[in-house]
Amino acid sequence: MDVPAAGMKGPVQQGCTLIRHLTDEYDDYRHDESRSQGEAQSISFPTTEDEVRAVLRELHPSHTPVTVQGARTGLAAGAVPHGGHVLNLSRMNRCLGLRRDDGGAFVLRLQPGVILSELRKYLKAKAIPASGWDAASLQALGELREAPEQMFPTDPTEASACLGGMAACNASGARSYRYGPMRPHVVSLRLALADGDMLALRRGEVVACGRHLELATELGRRISLDLPGYTMPRAKNASGYYVHEGMDAIDLVIGSDGTLGVITELEVALMPVPPVMWGVSCFFADERQALDATCGLRDGVASAAAIEYFDPASLDILRVQRERSTAFSALPLLADDARCCVYVELHCGDEREALDALDRVGKVLRDAGGSEAATWVARTELDRESLQFFRHAVPESVNMLIDERRRTDPAITKLGSDMSVPDERLHDVMRLYRETLAEAGLESAAWGHIGDNHLHVNVLPRDMDDYRRGKELFGAWAREVTAMGGAVSAEHGVGKLKRDFLKTMYGEQGLRDMARVKLAFDPAGQLGRGNLFDESLLEGGA
Repeated sequence: MDVPAAGMKGPVQQGCTLIRHLTDEYDDYRHDESRSQGEAQSISFPTTEDEVRAVLRELHPSHTPVTVQGARTGLAAGAVPHGGHVLNLSRMNRCLGLRRDDGGAFVLRLQPGVILSELRKYLKAKAIPASGWDAASLQALGELREAPEQMFPTDPTEASACLGGMAACNASGARSYRYGPMRPHVVSLRLALADGDMLALRRGEVVACGRHLELATELGRRISLDLPGYTMPRAKNASGYYVHEGMDAIDLVIGSDGTLGVITELEVALMPVPPVMWGVSCFFADERQALDATCGLRDGVASAAAIEYFDPASLDILRVQRERSTAFSALPLLADDARCCVYVELHCGDEREALDALDRVGKVLRDAGGSEAATWVARTELDRESLQFFRHAVPESVNMLIDERRRTDPAITKLGSDMSVPDERLHDVMRLYRETLAEAGLESAAWGHIGDNHLHVNVLPRDMDDYRRGKELFGAWAREVTAMGGAVSAEHGVGKLKRDFLKTMYGEQGLRDMARVKLAFDPAGQLGRGNLFDESLLEGGA
């Protein structure tokens, strides 16, 4: 099928009325939060798995490229179309059922377009929309209403992300320090392949024999593949296909950036909300103290669920915003000698345990050269919301700063890194960042998940020369971080923007191995073209 050019109206093909031309009214679907712009000729908004399959079956004979989208909150351009068709799943937003597993944990079945913030509201109110649920699911919902409040632990900063997209890039967030990324919380999923066939995967049912996987689709196709031979880093990682000997097949799909199939349904495990949750913001006079405190918190505070960092430039940006903008006037006033901040969130079984943990935090502060007097402690939900506003105000303020500069030069964008290293290399990687930024004369601000040695170091270009040098610097960082045993993308995925970094991390052979895995699932290379590796690797069977 030759897909007609954008701008024409009506369905692209009479055979599938779901497929529409991507006219100007759909301009928003040409980009995601990376601010990259793509192009496509058609778009669809399925609401069911059957509709997804119908679209794919229509597009498969012509090998039309298909880009899967959800809420388009990604920062690596994974949802930016690369020609062909946009398959947007945002209207697949129903919760489908609930059950309890053998250990009594609640497991929620949902469509991929369910938004994280909405899921949180459902769980807090113990009121999950249950239209069309079977009797067993309704019984489990009744049990959930009588049980302690539940939560889904994966917490990316952008709560408007959808669950399917979070699975596609193995999203994480601050609390991944304690609970890990999205991957271990996905119990099962259904995957529509490029030809409309289906693959059902449940954790524990299909595992690799060494590095070889054998899968069977619902229509009887056998998928036989050898996993790439590279070794995963000993660091937080969302870089390319997740592989290891004897791995569970479901883990290959999670984090695959929409290149293997379309997630049409997934089950996620819930857990009880900790009885006591306190937040502690610790301020330091210099960065070395903050790094030492981070190491101390990891070793000495077992109840830490998140350890976050804000560098001196981040705090200075907040000071300016607090004075200039009424939207930020509610930010707490920062002391003049507060140069950087480490935030630790404590999840405890009772208040006695929390008080003991707070004492341990105090000892770590003193040992690192900080002061217990220079701390904010949030014990109530209202206080935690205030600290959360403080945390989220940093990236928002940086985006506002870049928007100001774009008025002078519209080509300027923020450059944000997403790299991680093993625990023992935290001081080394921070030294790398500081020395190379100073040598390049670039303005920057850094914040993020320091407990996982995963900081978002953001270069703030003043002009296009800064932008060019910042991109070159990120390439150098990718080489150094890889040499330290780290990952070039810790949580945002690779998408289209970090393909060169992935080559640095795994080498040309690693990319070719990944391309062969993709072709085993998607022989025509239709899905997620341009994500992870250049499409040239898909030509001639890689």
